[in-house]
Amino acid sequence: MPEVHSLARLKEGLRGLLWPALALGLLLGFNAAFTPGFCHFEIHDGHLYGSLIDVLKQGSPVMLVGLGMTLVIATRGVDLSVGAVTAIAGSVAATLLTQHHSGLLPMIAATLALSLALGAWNGLLVAGAGIQPIVATLILMVAGRGIAQLLSAGQIITVEDPGFTFLAGGFVLGLPFPAVLVAVTALLTAVLVRWTAIGLSIEAGGGNEIASRYAGVPVARTKLFVYAFCGLCAGIAGLIKAADIKAADANNAGLYLELDAILAVVLGGTSLDGGRFTLVGSLLGALIIQTLNTTILTRGVHVEYTLIVKALVVLAVCLLQSERFRATLTRRTVEG
Repeated sequence: MPEVHSLARLKEGLRGLLWPALALGLLLGFNAAFTPGFCHFEIHDGHLYGSLIDVLKQGSPVMLVGLGMTLVIATRGVDLSVGAVTAIAGSVAATLLTQHHSGLLPMIAATLALSLALGAWNGLLVAGAGIQPIVATLILMVAGRGIAQLLSAGQIITVEDPGFTFLAGGFVLGLPFPAVLVAVTALLTAVLVRWTAIGLSIEAGGGNEIASRYAGVPVARTKLFVYAFCGLCAGIAGLIKAADIKAADANNAGLYLELDAILAVVLGGTSLDGGRFTLVGSLLGALIIQTLNTTILTRGVHVEYTLIVKALVVLAVCLLQSERFRATLTRRTVEG
Protein backbone atom coordinates (compact mmCIF):
# COMPACT_ATOMS: atom_id res chain seq x y z
CA MET A 1 0.00 0.00 0.00
CA PRO A 2 2.74 2.59 0.78
CA GLU A 3 4.29 1.89 -2.63
CA VAL A 4 0.93 2.44 -4.36
CA HIS A 5 0.47 5.69 -2.43
CA SER A 6 3.96 6.89 -3.37
CA LEU A 7 3.36 6.05 -7.04
CA ALA A 8 0.04 7.91 -7.06
CA ARG A 9 1.67 10.90 -5.40
CA LEU A 10 4.48 10.86 -7.97
CA LYS A 11 1.97 10.85 -10.83
CA GLU A 12 0.07 13.73 -9.22
CA GLY A 13 3.30 15.68 -8.83
CA LEU A 14 4.27 15.14 -12.47
CA ARG A 15 0.83 16.32 -13.61
CA GLY A 16 1.29 19.45 -11.52
CA LEU A 17 4.60 20.20 -13.25
CA LEU A 18 3.11 19.84 -16.73
CA TRP A 19 1.88 23.41 -17.18
CA PRO A 20 4.91 25.29 -15.79
CA ALA A 21 7.21 23.00 -17.81
CA LEU A 22 5.10 23.66 -20.93
CA ALA A 23 5.15 27.43 -20.34
CA LEU A 24 8.93 27.40 -19.90
CA GLY A 25 9.31 25.25 -23.00
CA LEU A 26 7.22 27.66 -25.07
CA LEU A 27 9.26 30.65 -23.91
CA LEU A 28 12.53 28.87 -24.66
CA GLY A 29 11.20 27.70 -28.03
CA PHE A 30 10.14 31.25 -28.94
CA ASN A 31 13.60 32.58 -28.13
CA ALA A 32 15.29 29.74 -29.98
CA ALA A 33 13.27 30.60 -33.08
CA PHE A 34 13.30 34.41 -32.98
CA THR A 35 16.29 35.47 -30.85
CA PRO A 36 19.59 35.02 -32.72
CA GLY A 37 22.20 33.15 -30.72
CA PHE A 38 19.89 32.39 -27.80
CA CYS A 39 20.81 28.69 -27.75
CA HIS A 40 24.47 29.30 -28.61
CA PHE A 41 27.09 28.24 -26.06
CA GLU A 42 30.74 29.21 -25.83
CA ILE A 43 33.54 27.89 -23.67
CA HIS A 44 36.28 30.26 -22.49
CA ASP A 45 38.94 29.14 -20.02
CA GLY A 46 36.81 26.12 -19.19
CA HIS A 47 33.78 28.29 -18.35
CA LEU A 48 30.43 28.00 -20.08
CA TYR A 49 28.81 31.15 -21.50
CA GLY A 50 25.56 31.85 -23.34
CA SER A 51 22.06 33.28 -23.00
CA LEU A 52 20.71 30.15 -21.31
CA ILE A 53 23.58 30.25 -18.82
CA ASP A 54 22.74 33.91 -18.14
CA VAL A 55 19.12 32.92 -17.46
CA LEU A 56 20.32 30.44 -14.83
CA LYS A 57 22.71 32.96 -13.29
CA GLN A 58 20.36 35.93 -13.22
CA GLY A 59 17.45 33.80 -12.04
CA SER A 60 19.39 32.36 -9.10
CA PRO A 61 18.23 34.90 -6.47
CA VAL A 62 14.57 34.30 -7.30
CA MET A 63 15.11 30.53 -7.31
CA LEU A 64 16.80 30.67 -3.90
CA VAL A 65 14.10 32.82 -2.32
CA GLY A 66 11.47 30.74 -4.10
CA LEU A 67 12.66 27.63 -2.26
CA GLY A 68 12.12 29.30 1.10
CA MET A 69 8.87 30.92 0.01
CA THR A 70 7.52 27.53 -1.09
CA LEU A 71 7.78 26.14 2.43
CA VAL A 72 6.24 29.30 3.92
CA ILE A 73 3.29 29.25 1.51
CA ALA A 74 2.83 25.52 2.15
CA THR A 75 2.04 26.43 5.78
CA ARG A 76 -0.63 28.84 4.43
CA GLY A 77 1.62 31.81 5.12
CA VAL A 78 3.57 34.37 3.11
CA ASP A 79 6.80 36.33 3.62
CA LEU A 80 6.78 39.88 2.28
CA SER A 81 10.09 40.75 3.94
CA VAL A 82 12.49 38.74 1.76
CA GLY A 83 13.39 41.77 -0.36
CA ALA A 84 14.25 43.77 2.75
CA VAL A 85 16.28 40.88 4.19
CA THR A 86 18.15 40.73 0.89
CA ALA A 87 18.99 44.43 1.20
CA ILE A 88 20.09 44.00 4.82
CA ALA A 89 22.32 41.06 3.89
CA GLY A 90 24.05 43.09 1.19
CA SER A 91 24.58 46.05 3.51
CA VAL A 92 25.94 43.89 6.31
CA ALA A 93 28.31 42.08 3.94
CA ALA A 94 29.64 45.31 2.43
CA THR A 95 30.00 46.99 5.82
CA LEU A 96 31.92 44.06 7.33
CA LEU A 97 34.27 43.82 4.36
CA THR A 98 34.98 47.51 3.85
CA GLN A 99 34.74 49.07 7.32
CA HIS A 100 35.58 46.21 9.65
CA HIS A 101 37.93 44.41 7.24
CA SER A 102 36.35 41.08 8.07
CA GLY A 103 37.47 37.97 6.26
CA LEU A 104 35.22 36.41 3.64
CA LEU A 105 34.10 33.39 5.68
CA PRO A 106 33.36 35.35 8.91
CA MET A 107 31.39 37.85 6.80
CA ILE A 108 29.33 35.11 5.18
CA ALA A 109 28.68 33.44 8.54
CA ALA A 110 27.60 36.69 10.21
CA THR A 111 25.39 37.72 7.28
CA LEU A 112 23.61 34.39 7.05
CA ALA A 113 23.22 34.18 10.84
CA LEU A 114 21.53 37.59 10.85
CA SER A 115 19.30 36.60 7.92
CA LEU A 116 18.31 33.42 9.76
CA ALA A 117 17.51 35.47 12.88
CA LEU A 118 15.38 37.92 10.88
CA GLY A 119 13.44 35.02 9.41
CA ALA A 120 13.03 33.52 12.87
CA TRP A 121 11.67 36.89 14.05
CA ASN A 122 8.93 36.62 11.44
CA GLY A 123 8.27 33.07 12.61
CA LEU A 124 7.94 34.19 16.23
CA LEU A 125 5.42 36.86 15.28
CA VAL A 126 3.38 34.38 13.24
CA ALA A 127 3.65 31.22 15.35
CA GLY A 128 4.20 32.75 18.78
CA ALA A 129 2.18 35.96 18.75
CA GLY A 130 -0.46 34.70 16.32
CA ILE A 131 -0.14 37.69 13.99
CA GLN A 132 -1.35 37.19 10.43
CA PRO A 133 1.64 36.35 8.19
CA ILE A 134 0.99 39.20 5.75
CA VAL A 135 1.00 41.70 8.63
CA ALA A 136 3.89 40.15 10.55
CA THR A 137 6.20 40.10 7.56
CA LEU A 138 5.03 43.52 6.38
CA ILE A 139 6.57 44.94 9.58
CA LEU A 140 10.04 43.72 8.62
CA MET A 141 9.43 44.61 4.97
CA VAL A 142 9.02 48.27 5.97
CA ALA A 143 11.55 48.40 8.79
CA GLY A 144 14.12 46.19 7.07
CA ARG A 145 14.69 48.58 4.18
CA GLY A 146 15.33 51.34 6.74
CA ILE A 147 17.72 49.10 8.67
CA ALA A 148 19.66 48.41 5.47
CA GLN A 149 19.89 52.15 4.78
CA LEU A 150 21.10 52.82 8.33
CA LEU A 151 23.79 50.15 8.01
CA SER A 152 25.06 51.73 4.80
CA ALA A 153 24.50 55.32 6.03
CA GLY A 154 22.27 55.86 3.01
CA GLN A 155 25.21 55.37 0.66
CA ILE A 156 26.06 52.78 -1.96
CA ILE A 157 29.03 50.89 -0.50
CA THR A 158 31.35 49.55 -3.19
CA VAL A 159 33.33 46.38 -2.52
CA GLU A 160 36.50 45.29 -4.29
CA ASP A 161 37.17 41.82 -2.98
CA PRO A 162 37.92 38.87 -5.30
CA GLY A 163 36.40 36.35 -2.92
CA PHE A 164 33.21 38.37 -2.60
CA THR A 165 32.97 38.86 -6.36
CA PHE A 166 33.31 35.09 -6.83
CA LEU A 167 29.92 34.60 -5.15
CA ALA A 168 28.23 36.04 -8.24
CA GLY A 169 30.86 35.91 -10.96
CA GLY A 170 32.75 32.72 -10.16
CA PHE A 171 32.49 29.34 -11.85
CA VAL A 172 32.42 25.78 -10.51
CA LEU A 173 32.77 22.87 -12.93
CA GLY A 174 32.31 25.34 -15.77
CA LEU A 175 28.96 26.63 -14.47
CA PRO A 176 28.24 29.95 -12.73
CA PHE A 177 28.64 29.64 -8.98
CA PRO A 178 25.13 31.06 -8.26
CA ALA A 179 23.56 28.29 -10.37
CA VAL A 180 25.61 25.65 -8.56
CA LEU A 181 24.62 27.18 -5.23
CA VAL A 182 20.94 26.94 -6.22
CA ALA A 183 21.38 23.27 -7.17
CA VAL A 184 23.05 22.45 -3.85
CA THR A 185 20.46 24.39 -1.83
CA ALA A 186 17.59 22.77 -3.70
CA LEU A 187 19.05 19.30 -3.15
CA LEU A 188 19.56 19.89 0.57
CA THR A 189 16.05 21.33 0.88
CA ALA A 190 14.56 18.34 -0.92
CA VAL A 191 16.41 15.93 1.37
CA LEU A 192 15.25 17.89 4.40
CA VAL A 193 11.55 17.97 3.50
CA ARG A 194 11.25 14.53 1.89
CA TRP A 195 13.49 12.36 4.05
CA THR A 196 12.60 13.82 7.44
CA ALA A 197 9.36 14.53 9.29
CA ILE A 198 9.59 18.27 8.51
CA GLY A 199 8.00 17.94 5.09
CA LEU A 200 5.06 15.96 6.49
CA SER A 201 4.62 18.52 9.28
CA ILE A 202 4.57 21.36 6.74
CA GLU A 203 1.94 19.65 4.58
CA ALA A 204 -0.17 18.58 7.54
CA GLY A 205 -0.11 21.98 9.24
CA GLY A 206 -0.80 23.81 6.00
CA GLY A 207 -3.63 21.45 5.07
CA ASN A 208 -5.45 21.50 8.41
CA GLU A 209 -3.73 23.29 11.27
CA ILE A 210 -6.30 22.47 13.97
CA ALA A 211 -6.42 18.76 13.20
CA SER A 212 -2.62 18.67 13.01
CA ARG A 213 -2.33 20.17 16.49
CA TYR A 214 -4.69 17.54 17.89
CA ALA A 215 -2.63 14.87 16.14
CA GLY A 216 0.52 16.07 17.86
CA VAL A 217 2.15 17.82 14.90
CA PRO A 218 4.45 20.63 16.13
CA VAL A 219 2.74 23.31 14.04
CA ALA A 220 4.30 26.30 15.82
CA ARG A 221 7.85 24.95 15.60
CA THR A 222 7.29 24.06 11.95
CA LYS A 223 6.22 27.63 11.17
CA LEU A 224 9.22 28.99 13.03
CA PHE A 225 11.48 26.75 10.97
CA VAL A 226 10.05 27.66 7.56
CA TYR A 227 10.23 31.41 8.19
CA ALA A 228 13.79 31.11 9.49
CA PHE A 229 14.71 29.04 6.44
CA CYS A 230 13.11 31.59 4.14
CA GLY A 231 15.16 34.34 5.79
CA LEU A 232 18.30 32.27 5.27
CA CYS A 233 17.52 31.84 1.56
CA ALA A 234 16.94 35.59 1.25
CA GLY A 235 20.31 36.21 2.91
CA ILE A 236 22.07 33.99 0.38
CA ALA A 237 20.30 35.81 -2.44
CA GLY A 238 21.39 39.13 -0.90
CA LEU A 239 25.03 38.07 -0.97
CA ILE A 240 24.73 37.09 -4.64
CA LYS A 241 23.02 40.34 -5.60
CA ALA A 242 25.58 42.50 -3.76
CA ALA A 243 28.47 40.51 -5.22
CA ASP A 244 27.00 40.84 -8.71
CA ILE A 245 27.18 44.65 -8.67
CA LYS A 246 30.17 44.72 -6.27
CA ALA A 247 28.23 47.03 -4.00
CA ALA A 248 25.45 47.27 -1.43
CA ASP A 249 22.47 49.29 -2.65
CA ALA A 250 19.99 49.43 0.21
CA ASN A 251 17.41 51.31 -1.86
CA ASN A 252 17.19 48.94 -4.81
CA ALA A 253 18.59 45.58 -3.68
CA GLY A 254 15.83 42.99 -3.56
CA LEU A 255 13.19 45.46 -4.74
CA TYR A 256 10.02 43.51 -5.66
CA LEU A 257 11.89 40.26 -5.01
CA GLU A 258 9.10 39.08 -2.74
CA LEU A 259 6.58 39.45 -5.58
CA ASP A 260 8.74 37.49 -8.02
CA ALA A 261 9.27 34.76 -5.41
CA ILE A 262 5.54 34.44 -4.73
CA LEU A 263 4.85 34.39 -8.46
CA ALA A 264 7.46 31.67 -8.96
CA VAL A 265 5.82 29.51 -6.29
CA VAL A 266 2.33 30.00 -7.72
CA LEU A 267 3.46 29.46 -11.31
CA GLY A 268 5.16 26.27 -10.15
CA GLY A 269 1.86 24.84 -8.95
CA THR A 270 1.98 25.31 -5.16
CA SER A 271 -1.39 26.48 -3.86
CA LEU A 272 -1.70 29.57 -1.68
CA ASP A 273 -4.17 27.55 0.39
CA GLY A 274 -1.29 25.56 1.86
CA GLY A 275 -0.66 21.84 2.12
CA ARG A 276 1.04 20.12 -0.81
CA PHE A 277 4.01 21.89 -2.35
CA THR A 278 6.55 21.33 -5.10
CA LEU A 279 10.14 22.59 -4.97
CA VAL A 280 10.81 21.65 -8.59
CA GLY A 281 7.74 23.59 -9.67
CA SER A 282 8.97 26.70 -7.85
CA LEU A 283 12.33 26.44 -9.60
CA LEU A 284 10.52 26.17 -12.93
CA GLY A 285 8.41 29.19 -11.99
CA ALA A 286 11.54 31.23 -11.25
CA LEU A 287 13.03 30.20 -14.60
CA ILE A 288 9.80 31.23 -16.34
CA ILE A 289 10.05 34.69 -14.78
CA GLN A 290 13.73 35.13 -15.67
CA THR A 291 13.26 33.78 -19.21
CA LEU A 292 10.35 36.15 -19.64
CA ASN A 293 12.49 39.07 -18.45
CA THR A 294 15.24 38.08 -20.88
CA THR A 295 12.72 37.70 -23.71
CA ILE A 296 11.25 41.15 -23.10
CA LEU A 297 14.70 42.75 -23.07
CA THR A 298 15.96 40.97 -26.17
CA ARG A 299 12.79 41.73 -28.14
CA GLY A 300 13.25 45.44 -27.51
CA VAL A 301 9.94 45.96 -25.73
CA HIS A 302 9.68 49.53 -24.46
CA VAL A 303 10.22 49.78 -20.73
CA GLU A 304 6.74 51.28 -20.31
CA TYR A 305 5.17 48.01 -21.49
CA THR A 306 7.55 45.58 -19.78
CA LEU A 307 5.53 45.02 -16.60
CA ILE A 308 2.27 44.85 -18.57
CA VAL A 309 3.62 42.13 -20.88
CA LYS A 310 5.02 40.25 -17.89
CA ALA A 311 1.69 40.43 -16.06
CA LEU A 312 -0.25 39.18 -19.10
CA VAL A 313 2.03 36.17 -19.55
CA VAL A 314 1.83 35.32 -15.85
CA LEU A 315 -1.98 35.62 -16.00
CA ALA A 316 -2.09 33.27 -19.00
CA VAL A 317 0.04 30.64 -17.23
CA CYS A 318 -2.08 30.87 -14.07
CA LEU A 319 -5.28 30.46 -16.07
CA LEU A 320 -3.88 27.39 -17.82
CA GLN A 321 -3.11 25.89 -14.41
CA SER A 322 -6.72 26.38 -13.29
CA GLU A 323 -8.76 23.20 -13.74
CA ARG A 324 -11.99 25.20 -13.70
CA PHE A 325 -10.75 27.52 -16.47
CA ARG A 326 -9.55 24.61 -18.61
CA ALA A 327 -12.86 22.79 -18.14
CA THR A 328 -14.85 25.92 -19.08
CA LEU A 329 -12.64 26.54 -22.11
CA THR A 330 -12.99 22.94 -23.26
CA ARG A 331 -16.77 22.97 -22.80
CA ARG A 332 -17.20 26.19 -24.75
CA THR A 333 -14.88 24.96 -27.48
CA VAL A 334 -16.93 21.77 -27.87
CA GLU A 335 -20.23 23.64 -27.77
CA GLY A 336 -18.93 26.16 -30.31
